[in-house]
Amino acid sequence: MLVKSQVKYIQSLGHKKFRDAAGVFVAEGSKIVQELLSYPPVSLAELYATREWLLENENRFPAAKNKVAVEAHELERISFLSTPGQVLAVFRKPVFSDITKQPGITLLLDEIQDPGNLGTIIRTADWFGVRRIICSPGTADAFNPKVVQATMGSIARVEVLYGDLKEYMAGHPGIPSYAATLDGEDLVHMLRVPEALILIGNESRGIHKSLASLASHRIRIPRKGAAESLNAAVAAGIVLSLIQKD
Repeated sequence: MLVKSQVKYIQSLGHKKFRDAAGVFVAEGSKIVQELLSYPPVSLAELYATREWLLENENRFPAAKNKVAVEAHELERISFLSTPGQVLAVFRKPVFSDITKQPGITLLLDEIQDPGNLGTIIRTADWFGVRRIICSPGTADAFNPKVVQATMGSIARVEVLYGDLKEYMAGHPGIPSYAATLDGEDLVHMLRVPEALILIGNESRGIHKSLASLASHRIRIPRKGAAESLNAAVAAGIVLSLIQKD
């Protein structure tokens, strides 16, 4: 059974400042919670689930005091989803090792504001083995509940950091950088690379001109139809599939 203080606390985690202060994030739904429970970089803080779910999944989490059996109507009170599942969990934010600092592809996101887009980009990065994403301060928070849901567990495997993208590029002068634009070189004809900084811009505005001008290469995804532009997450996936060396 939920008490008022628990409801208030979980609802507060819909706000970035409270997530940051507690160092936690919320995940909902059986599939994503099960995946995060089995992945070492994140640890369980609290778990709220129906009795049926707890019985079916008792071997997936420690028999600890941080799990609470709740009724479906109680989950509705704390859920951030339009259709709540059977389980909501509060996890501590992942702590990444130095493996994410090794050479490879790094995505630089310039003010990606839609939570669904950001979550899909994180999930796509995970698919292609990208371990690190650097976001401009104007980008959505990676631990927003909507972002977390869209990552489907990839939030535990991809390190997402925030900072000045210009400073990051200046601090990595030896790594080629690629700005995804509408007027760049045809990506299909470019050589695949083992290490790069890839810039993906805002959903409607694209990459800031001052930032794109710092890139060593401007690239474009060849267009055959009449669509004005691509969804940012789709663009990131296509670029990763064409530029990354095996």
